[in-house]
Amino acid sequence: MSAGIDPGCVRLKLACAHGRVAAVEVSSERPVVAQALRGRSAGQAVSLVPLLFALCGKAQGRAAQLALAAARGRACEAQVDPDIEREALREHLWRWLLDLPPLLGAAAMQFEFVEAMRWLSGGQRAELAAFLAGPRIEELVWHLREVEDVGDAGTQLLPAFDARGSLASIARLDADFCRHPHWLGAAAETGAFARRGRGEGLAAGALAMRWLARLAELREWTVGGSIVGVGGTASAIPLEAGRGRALVETARGLLMHEIVLDGERIADYFIVAPTEWNFHPQGPLAGWLLGRDAGDRDALEKFAARAVAALDPCVRWELEWL
Repeated sequence: MSAGIDPGCVRLKLACAHGRVAAVEVSSERPVVAQALRGRSAGQAVSLVPLLFALCGKAQGRAAQLALAAARGRACEAQVDPDIEREALREHLWRWLLDLPPLLGAAAMQFEFVEAMRWLSGGQRAELAAFLAGPRIEELVWHLREVEDVGDAGTQLLPAFDARGSLASIARLDADFCRHPHWLGAAAETGAFARRGRGEGLAAGALAMRWLARLAELREWTVGGSIVGVGGTASAIPLEAGRGRALVETARGLLMHEIVLDGERIADYFIVAPTEWNFHPQGPLAGWLLGRDAGDRDALEKFAARAVAALDPCVRWELEWL
């Protein structure tokens, strides 16, 4: 975020005993944006939303616009928004070319990232496809599969649904749900891995599969795979007079906005970002870390960094030892 608001952080706390990780605490400490928006005029609040978020600003802005329109009675059937889709693909490229190589002991591919972004912006699918199938990416895939990994922690995956479909299991958003979102009473992971149904066809460890799911979404775009449900999909539904909900699939997963109007002012505003889903206290991260060998603290910290990166928070993260 900007505008003087601390974007918050994902805080990971580990306690060790008898050479193992004995306890794991995961929390997403995020500012309550509703406090900055409540009482403002509807138009002013919606225009402010994308300025408050450093990442996925287009997705946040579009979700705000759609939620406001829904609160005024206008639905939006699920459709792929090209601008949000490109934003999601840009995030995937950033993670693969700039963030992943250092995690695997290699240098960030800065030049390649600039070229890939040029191809993405220009709709040059063939050029990007050739690069993504080339030796530099295949080398990363090989190293990714070779690095120490874990089995699947068993967290349930958030199913694909649009704004209308979400009503069956999530009737209303409130402050508690925004802090700890859940589906059918339990934590649920969202993102490219969930969109692909637990990484279908991506035989690898749990961390690697989440990276490979992002690569698969990039490759699908290069062959024209923009179908409803991919990153960039947006929808909205009126809930009642003056209340509307919007859903957007971002690079990191499901983003939810819900606006409550009092006339033309914001009476309440609820946002559930993918980070709140993926870094739920009972989410996959705790399962990956609990019981791990803690004899080499440096090695444990490196593994924790790779595990956090696999889930891709939209804010910084911090590790504390209990």
